[in-house]
Amino acid sequence: MVGDRFANPEFLWLLLLIPIVGYYWWKYEHKHILNLQFSSHRLTTHIPHTWRERFFRTPLVLRLLALTLFIIALARPQSISSKELISTEGIDIVLVLDISGSMLAEDFTPNRLEAAKQVAEDFIDGRSNDRIGLVIFSGESFTQCPLTIDYPVLKSLLHEVKNGMIVDGTAIGLAIANGVNRLKDSKAKSKVMILLTDGVNNRGEIDPLTAARIAATYGIRIYTVGVGAQGEAPYPVQTPFGIRRQMVPVDIDEKVLTEVASLTGGKYYRATDNRTLKAIYREIDKLERTKMEVTAYRKYSELYRSWLLLGIVVFLIEVVTRVTLFRQLP
Repeated sequence: MVGDRFANPEFLWLLLLIPIVGYYWWKYEHKHILNLQFSSHRLTTHIPHTWRERFFRTPLVLRLLALTLFIIALARPQSISSKELISTEGIDIVLVLDISGSMLAEDFTPNRLEAAKQVAEDFIDGRSNDRIGLVIFSGESFTQCPLTIDYPVLKSLLHEVKNGMIVDGTAIGLAIANGVNRLKDSKAKSKVMILLTDGVNNRGEIDPLTAARIAATYGIRIYTVGVGAQGEAPYPVQTPFGIRRQMVPVDIDEKVLTEVASLTGGKYYRATDNRTLKAIYREIDKLERTKMEVTAYRKYSELYRSWLLLGIVVFLIEVVTRVTLFRQLP
């Protein structure tokens, strides 16, 4: 009820006078109390106090309370309601994620696929006004989630992604084409694709460079991310004696991924561990930020009337009780 601010806060200093005024009013009333002298108090010792005697200071308390309320009203408490109108250019982003068998390699913690999912989720959490979609691929490609601003649903579908959902292989060109289909009709000012893979294109009816040229005609910028340690990486292999780790060569077609990014005005990144993968997504996040124009409006609502009315009510109660319940005879 006090509000968010006072229009005239300097008047609140008057509250410091309340104890002083109260003291002088008390002294004034004390002087007008009739004193009767008795030779002995034995006759009055056992006489119980009446409720009037117990609460005879009530009018003074009410008067001080009314004065306090008047001072607060004088300071003009106000309530502030703010409103921001945000105009945004808008960015549409499609995350294209490789889920082929090689993404189970454990040069990332716990493996490449799970590390990529976690970093993608962190990336989604950092956005606020952009539509984001999810395309997954291995030997084939399909849309796991269309463009949406419903981030909880998007993250839920991201959690469901796992190796084996589609036939194995690495169809990078097909994945890019699928991402283009998601973005080509977009009215957003900026259209972005983030492609993450750890292999070489070996499946699909369309090669990556052709798909990249098509993306460029629609104004789609592609950031490519190659994931995998340098040289070899541990890979879990099922044996009659359980799962064993064996070292397998890391084979990423960095030349093609670099050309795909260059053709579309994007950039190629190489991630060799969890830390560098996170850093790459943070850099892309900074490069692709929505431009905003914020217009702030503030509306002030006066609250002093409530305080003034309450003060008047308390003052009237004080007057009524003083001349009735606590009336002092001359």
